[in-house]
Amino acid sequence: MIFITVGTHEQPFNRLLKEIDELKKNNIIHDQVIVQSGYSSYIPKYCMAKRFFSLTKMADLIDKARIVVTHGGPASFIQVLQAGKIPIVVPRQEKYHEHINDHQVDFVKLIEKDKNNIIPIYNIKDLKNAIVDYDKYILNKNSIVNNNVQFNKRFASIVNELFE
Repeated sequence: MIFITVGTHEQPFNRLLKEIDELKKNNIIHDQVIVQSGYSSYIPKYCMAKRFFSLTKMADLIDKARIVVTHGGPASFIQVLQAGKIPIVVPRQEKYHEHINDHQVDFVKLIEKDKNNIIPIYNIKDLKNAIVDYDKYILNKNSIVNNNVQFNKRFASIVNELFE
């Protein structure tokens, strides 16, 4: 399953939704696609879409997804990273009236350069290759370590040693 999220920003992100729908329509994407469409006015015809999901449902969809495509809002793609996945990140752009400025583009470029743990898409036509070749794209990316998981494993090890 592929999960798409455009976040909760009040401007539409039709460009992303139209491209995903077109890829699904043309059988480029064979997976089931679930879309959180937010305030977008475009309604996908080939993907299951809902405007908003609860935080619990979002986490569940991210966990179950093979691929997560998200807008460039930090909270959205950091949630994917924390789930141990490499997100495809499509920043909203001012020139398409998707946001009031290009801060998402700037932030995504910074994360791409400094962390190398996302797959950035600045030209929507590059999304096709990122999805089709996702497994190749993630080979040279850094995943983040979930400190809570690491802490719990280490703590369990210490407790077990005490009872040996």
